Amino acid sequence: MRKTTLIILCSAIALSLCIFMPKQKSASADASAEIAMELTTGTVLSESNADAKLPMASTTKIMTAIIIVEDCNLDETLTVPKEAAGVEGSSIYLKTGEEIDVRDLLYGLMLRSGNDSAAALAIHHSGSIEKFVEVMNARAKQIGAQSTNFKNPSGLPDSEHYTTARDLCKIACYAMKNDTFKQIVSTKNYNGKYKNFANKNKMLYKFEGANGVKTGYTVKAGRCLVSSAERDGMDVVCVVLNCYDMYERSSTILENCLNDYKLIKIDENSVFMSGIVLCKLKNSHNLVVKTDEKLAYKVVAKTTSGQINAGDLVAKLIIFGEKGLIFDDYLYSIMNSK
Repeated sequence: MRKTTLIILCSAIALSLCIFMPKQKSASADASAEIAMELTTGTVLSESNADAKLPMASTTKIMTAIIIVEDCNLDETLTVPKEAAGVEGSSIYLKTGEEIDVRDLLYGLMLRSGNDSAAALAIHHSGSIEKFVEVMNARAKQIGAQSTNFKNPSGLPDSEHYTTARDLCKIACYAMKNDTFKQIVSTKNYNGKYKNFANKNKMLYKFEGANGVKTGYTVKAGRCLVSSAERDGMDVVCVVLNCYDMYERSSTILENCLNDYKLIKIDENSVFMSGIVLCKLKNSHNLVVKTDEKLAYKVVAKTTSGQINAGDLVAKLIIFGEKGLIFDDYLYSIMNSK
């Protein structure tokens, strides 16, 4: 009787532990990571574990999409190959032999995360998924994503398919500078020639200024989100990988960055005075500074003698922040001295 009672008691304890054991919020990936960058300069505004190599699920499709946007005619009609029909995971339900244009496939890729759309676009671009993956990896290196490796165009699980939050943010910043890409990922509802799609990215509906870019989820990668928002002329791109509350966390990061930082544009057409000579920069520049930071500007003239001609280097523009030098560049005369 005692033995029976002991077994029952142990079973009850085990059952209670199962009932009251807290549920795991993170997926099976080993870590979480996040980063936020200002789009035009790549300035890092916030980061945590940003260089950890992690799976990124369907945020992979950012790379797929920008390659197609840059390399293909979006109005070209193609016939869906058999390899793109019935692909596992999220789908826009393509059928073998179906006709559709590249533009509709792109919207299906980014708004509905169609894995079948990714396959169709990859084959259209390179002739095979394997060849397209080679292009993805080469293009990633060109962008500066040195710790990224793609094995497919959709983000389906593969032990050798990974990125870092930093790399993914670089890729997203690069893509968001393309007007066509930006238009696609900021679209809430799309009515195409062949198909219609509603965007699954909740950031577009819940965060002021949100304009992209892509959600992702697999059991291995957890919940992943690349988001972007623009306010007061500054665009911030945020990446969270393996983040259970990806929308809430991304909103917090974006809000903090947009509140705490501002973008200063130094226009190449701005005229400065060096001695008696008017001068300008050769190129425009963007600077990211703290919102409440006080700046000091200084023009330091270059020692010269004799005639100054238009286009001559005559001075240097120096800008100091509260912690020291934050910018310097040469100024060139826009007139001849008398």
